[in-house]
Amino acid sequence: MPIHKNLCCLASILALLALATQATAAPAQPALDRSVLPLPQARFVGKVGRYPAESDRPMFPAQPGAPKGAPNVVLVLLDDVGFGQTSTFGGAIETPSLDRLSQQGLRFNQFHTTGLCSPTRAALLTGRNHHSVGSGKITEMASGYDGYNSMMGRDAASIAQVLRHNGYATAMFGKHHNTPDWETTAAGPFDRWPTGMGFEYFYGFLGGETSQFEPTLYENTRPVAEQPRPADYHLSSDLASRAIDWVQQLKSVAPDKPYFLYLAPGATHAPHHAPREWIDRFKGRFDAGWDEYRRLTLERQKQMGMVPADTQLTPRPEGIPAWDSLSAEQKRVAARMMEVFAGFTAHVDHEMGRVVEAVRSLPDGDNTLVLYVVGDNGGSAEGGPMGTLNAFTLYNGMRDDNAELLAHLDELGSARHNNHFPYGWAWAMNTPFPWYKMVPSHLGAIRNGLVVSWPQRFSGQGQVRSQFHHVVDIVPTILEAAGLPAPKRVDGVEQKPMAGVSMAYAFDQADAPSRHRTQYFEIQGNRAIYHDGWLASAKFYAISDFFTGREPLTDPSLVKWELYDLKRDFSQSRDLAAREPARLKAMESRFWAEMRTHGALPVTGVNTVEDMTGVYRPSYTRGRTRFAYPSGAQLPEINGPSIKNRSFRIDADVKLQPGSEGVLVAEGGRTGGYSLFIKGGRLHFVYNFLDKSHYQISSLETLPAQVRTLSAAFAYDGGGAGKGGVLTLLADGKKLAEGRIDHTLPARFAFTESFDVGLDSGSPVSDAYAAPYRFSGRLDQLRVELMP
Repeated sequence: MPIHKNLCCLASILALLALATQATAAPAQPALDRSVLPLPQARFVGKVGRYPAESDRPMFPAQPGAPKGAPNVVLVLLDDVGFGQTSTFGGAIETPSLDRLSQQGLRFNQFHTTGLCSPTRAALLTGRNHHSVGSGKITEMASGYDGYNSMMGRDAASIAQVLRHNGYATAMFGKHHNTPDWETTAAGPFDRWPTGMGFEYFYGFLGGETSQFEPTLYENTRPVAEQPRPADYHLSSDLASRAIDWVQQLKSVAPDKPYFLYLAPGATHAPHHAPREWIDRFKGRFDAGWDEYRRLTLERQKQMGMVPADTQLTPRPEGIPAWDSLSAEQKRVAARMMEVFAGFTAHVDHEMGRVVEAVRSLPDGDNTLVLYVVGDNGGSAEGGPMGTLNAFTLYNGMRDDNAELLAHLDELGSARHNNHFPYGWAWAMNTPFPWYKMVPSHLGAIRNGLVVSWPQRFSGQGQVRSQFHHVVDIVPTILEAAGLPAPKRVDGVEQKPMAGVSMAYAFDQADAPSRHRTQYFEIQGNRAIYHDGWLASAKFYAISDFFTGREPLTDPSLVKWELYDLKRDFSQSRDLAAREPARLKAMESRFWAEMRTHGALPVTGVNTVEDMTGVYRPSYTRGRTRFAYPSGAQLPEINGPSIKNRSFRIDADVKLQPGSEGVLVAEGGRTGGYSLFIKGGRLHFVYNFLDKSHYQISSLETLPAQVRTLSAAFAYDGGGAGKGGVLTLLADGKKLAEGRIDHTLPARFAFTESFDVGLDSGSPVSDAYAAPYRFSGRLDQLRVELMP
């Protein structure tokens, strides 16, 4: 560069430096209105002339951030955990990490959820009642009424959106279960994915459950590519490690920026998967059975002041067998299943404890508000009366004879099974309350533990708080802690009012009266209404009804209302309906008023096979009978071509190479599904019926190298759902083999397994190969044709 140009640059720099020493600071930015989000983009507010000499000093405007002193927020939500499960709330499963956290803070013993997965998560993130945001059911069973369509609207911004707009970093790890399943494809839309709901980073799964050893995961909006996992891999550990890494990376770069970390592991939802060493810690601990478990747990709860001294143990619900009525073999299986579940619980406690320890060790660790919700509902009864190796037996409307349970006893808790314990244990996990998950008319479904810790703000020293609260109160609590108002408008959309109240008043006031005075509950026709210490309940249906042969009610209006005074009856043990008919009538009227207010009408009944298969929901596949996919396509089951209950044909256009093998197409996993693959030079089709029967049809001869199209054609028997048929394998139209499939699944193979082309992601459909078993030849196109 010529020397005179260098001199000109130097002169310009010196002139700017001189100007900077003379100019006064730019005027302060105007006060922020944080009720309207996003906050306005700050602009330079000084004087601007034609040249720098006539202008104020250049200065980048300050960008809006979080209020001064706003805490970091860690929100943990466990899955399918009963009130009497953890040692923190009197249970027999040691949870030392949660115990330590509670000793630094407070335990709430009258905290409530909705009684089911998706609804609780929607209310947790928005501060609105679940029907108000379309989440009256789980996403996989959404229906077309506003309160049940699972389509959370822009008028109920999540707490992640609010905090991100106010200068927080936001991330989510784990189970979302709030994206409508028909939107879970590469075509989107993505506004109801975590990254569309205010989370800057997401790593986890979208459906109701996934294998803990072979999970189907997403990073932001992309499926996580199958990678070799360590031999000791477990999803809870993976989520914890990634959450810790995210926080540490953030704080290393921006130590003063607060964060919102939402951690929602799959534990302890089925499948009950845990490392063997954690399971074996509990060997022999549950041989006395569920009736004795409840008795001993209530004793501990009274001793530790978790429940009032006069709390009564509620009787065993109809359909749950007495432990002493079981055979020795049944007791052995049931006890082992509980050992597996206990190991699962203890393991996730350890992993979540690692995260809490990591955030507490940071320089601003004491200014970190931890809200630890111990379950999105009570213990789950989806294992039936004796437990199951595969919970999808129930989801397909079938009964499990459980004859094979004993033969597979040593495999329980491993990747091999989608195991779930008997519903006697679900009831026991909810001690001292009646019923279990999906029966929100009663406390066993909706009373969950809550631990809150914030060392810089309060030191609870393990105290118990007994104010009535609900999951809709979490968002208002976070907002008050951060010094933020509930927004009136977000991204130009007027917001629905919050349904909850902040719990912060109870942090320092142990005896403060409850500020959450009224709350309704409704799931699948089961309903309740709380008001000022009273609870009116109406049970419509429970899973045990299915197994006991009780004729289910078909009309949700045909329910019997009960009445309880929870101020004097902590466990909901004494029905006062006959004594207080006027109060009961008033409570029922209040229930219907709340339902109308929150968009929860009409009350719907029990889910059907049609609900499970999604035939009434929006779909990219409805009305189509022909599909074509490239190699590498991965779609959630509900968004792939549904081969259930009909004839179909699959054609794969291939170019084989020496030794070509791998999956051409697969759907489902260990719980059920099908796979068309090449192995040993031969073509194979496997239909996995609930992991009970594996129907395999294989070509007898090695495939010719010049073959161009490999096909599988299924001729369905017809005559109803779940029938059998004949499967034929072909190469360029020439029959290779034929075989019968006696039974097919009518509703679902899995919740988070996928339809895969050129691989089998997640868990493998067949034991003949290890996932992902990518096809090593060339797969140009995979076509599926559905017959009438």
